[in-house]
Amino acid sequence: DLIVDGAWRNGEPGIIFIDKMNYDNPTPLIGDIESTNPCGEVPLLPYEACNLGSINLGLMLKGEKGNLSVDWDKLAEVTKMAIHFLDNVIAINNYPLPQISEMVQNNRKIGLGVMGWADMLMQLGIGYNSEEGTKLAAQVMEFIDYHSKVKSIEFAQTRGRFNNFKGSIYDGQNWLTKKYKGKSAGMITDEMWAELDEQIAKVGIRNATTTCIAPTGTISMIASASGGVEPLFGLVFIRDVMDGTKLIEVNPIFEAYAKEHGFYSDELMKKISIDGTAAHCSEVPEEAKKIFVAAHDVSPYWHVKMQAAFQLHTDNAVSKTVNFEEHATRKDIEEAYVLAYENNLKGITVYRNNSRQFQPMNLDDKKKPEEAKTEEIKDEIEEYNPSGEVKTVTCPECGNTIEMAEGCFICLNCGYSGCS
Repeated sequence: DLIVDGAWRNGEPGIIFIDKMNYDNPTPLIGDIESTNPCGEVPLLPYEACNLGSINLGLMLKGEKGNLSVDWDKLAEVTKMAIHFLDNVIAINNYPLPQISEMVQNNRKIGLGVMGWADMLMQLGIGYNSEEGTKLAAQVMEFIDYHSKVKSIEFAQTRGRFNNFKGSIYDGQNWLTKKYKGKSAGMITDEMWAELDEQIAKVGIRNATTTCIAPTGTISMIASASGGVEPLFGLVFIRDVMDGTKLIEVNPIFEAYAKEHGFYSDELMKKISIDGTAAHCSEVPEEAKKIFVAAHDVSPYWHVKMQAAFQLHTDNAVSKTVNFEEHATRKDIEEAYVLAYENNLKGITVYRNNSRQFQPMNLDDKKKPEEAKTEEIKDEIEEYNPSGEVKTVTCPECGNTIEMAEGCFICLNCGYSGCS
């Protein structure tokens, strides 16, 4: 109840399911997983480090506009290239402590994930909150997971397997067959996983983990891609920039579609910015509403189901936020946590809109509906957190006050970010 209350108040704390994480612990003889990196997507042993990269799925398409499809050949090539890059990072990095250097190089954990997932769906004309969307998610991550292992096994032959291979889940365990048998998303067969297990038995594998999905807060902004595996926060939203300036930002894919289909106007974009969604705008065609889905159009069920589709084929964990409307109750958040556990997620983060004093992406100001009245807090919870105030920290670069957040929020005064 305390966790639910805290999450309802300001999105903190995020939650991880430590039993789920330890089930997939690749090196159980070295120790149990006790914690994660700051965003929760990398379960880590003491002195381990997260070494992550993300493929921009919005660029993994082929064909003409209006007739696009996933470019599987390109995705396989980029996946293998990214694994090569991440393994090189371990070799050339300078580590601050000898214990970190030893642990990282002995396990060689890397985490290849994705960003631009919402961009891919929109360009393909697929709704985020749909069976078609979650099916494609499972196929894409299954494909990346498989080819990441192919490259890691190849490196085991030329560069050597990771030092802590003996006693790991890969050591004589047929781990890939055990984990994925009968769970194919349609891209990789049971026989293909079994073949990889046979190769691992002969030569090993280079990296204890190969896949992970980070929030990509900073790098997705640099790449002009949607973040991680999240839906868009809003089709049109207000971005707070330096000195309190507010700018209207329209998603370029939605903008191009709206212009092509003849319903774009500045007035409509301002109207959409009020709550970020086109769901209630009569000017927007119904087909467009199904394709261009904002975070608050997605029910907790679909948020969790999408995360689960990616989690099955992710060695580490999936950083994802279940976005709630402002009037959501504590019961709503509790149900999301239970649903996440039942769907074998390793962790989940929730965020109720406008529940923080500082929020980098905002929908336009509007009056709070009557049903959003704050429900009474139990006495024991009030004693535990009597103020309900949001903790703040000072930006180490410019001294501006920024909010301490579980995810990837940046200082909008200077751009400093706690993760990438």
